Amino acid sequence: MENLNQDQADLLNQLVEINNDRIEGYEKAITLLPTENNYGLQGIFQKYRDQSVQFKNELSPLVIREGDLPTQDTRTSGKLFRTWMEIKSAVAPYTIKAILESCERGEDEFKKVYKDVIQKTQGIPMHTLSIIQSQADLQKQAHDHIKELRDNIDRE
Repeated sequence: MENLNQDQADLLNQLVEINNDRIEGYEKAITLLPTENNYGLQGIFQKYRDQSVQFKNELSPLVIREGDLPTQDTRTSGKLFRTWMEIKSAVAPYTIKAILESCERGEDEFKKVYKDVIQKTQGIPMHTLSIIQSQADLQKQAHDHIKELRDNIDRE
């Protein structure tokens, strides 16, 4: 039984970790936005950052219930990507489109992690699975919104 609890805690911590990445990613994106003419993206990015804070707040008690502590870490790939964003922005200013493309890549990774976890949820209580699925659905809406914004920038 202990291994099952640890497996569930590990799966839940993967979700906490990708939310940590998403929070840091949107915080980085906000710093790269121009102060003027940013199409209201700062508010949108803050909304999605706050969404991941909420997701973490929902997941953390579930991790604790399984006998573990919620991770404070981010994924190595997320750290590398944010470092690359910093280097790239130091060389040339980020365009709105490039920022949105970066955010969309982050949303793609988020979606992939949630999909992988959902596929491995055998034995997870229905209440927990419902929370995970609800978060995945909300994130898909965010992904589609970011993609739509990116596509609209192309048209302007």
